[in-house]
Amino acid sequence: MRPRQRADARRNHDKVVAAAHEVFSENGLHASMTQVAERAGVTKATIYRNYPTKEALINAVARHQFHLLESRTQAALSEPDAYEAFAAYIIDLFEWMAGDRLLADALSEATVVGPAPVIELISQLIDAAKPSGKLRPDTSAMDVRVLVCGAVLQLNRLGNREPGVWRRYGEMTLAALRP
Repeated sequence: MRPRQRADARRNHDKVVAAAHEVFSENGLHASMTQVAERAGVTKATIYRNYPTKEALINAVARHQFHLLESRTQAALSEPDAYEAFAAYIIDLFEWMAGDRLLADALSEATVVGPAPVIELISQLIDAAKPSGKLRPDTSAMDVRVLVCGAVLQLNRLGNREPGVWRRYGEMTLAALRP
């Protein structure tokens, strides 16, 4: 059985996770552990006590974002008009990533743990939308990931966080997937 964590240690842990989410959402995965420590008001040693590497901290915070994304994807699957749900989902995803570099970077980073369940749900969403005739019959989750991540990588490199621009690329992604 794992020993109970001290109250101050638990508070520090919570501050680190909250700060990491903020810092990585604002600056992407290239943000430093020093930035996280400063935002949390703790030392880097405090962070490394719970997360032996920066990647471990990124994965812990990204997992939370992937759970949120998974919930949104499941909600889209329950909508009656599968294509409209898919289209709204893609636009929503781009708009979300405009303000959350953590999610944007994590979706396109091979070393981040967590997107597999989301990719499977996106595949189900695509399969449900195909009978509408509004998606290319050969559309796959890999196609969506490549188009979304390609746009995300470039928008991140350009430093453009304007939601309207991101929405436009969501619309262009949808246009690329039409027959």
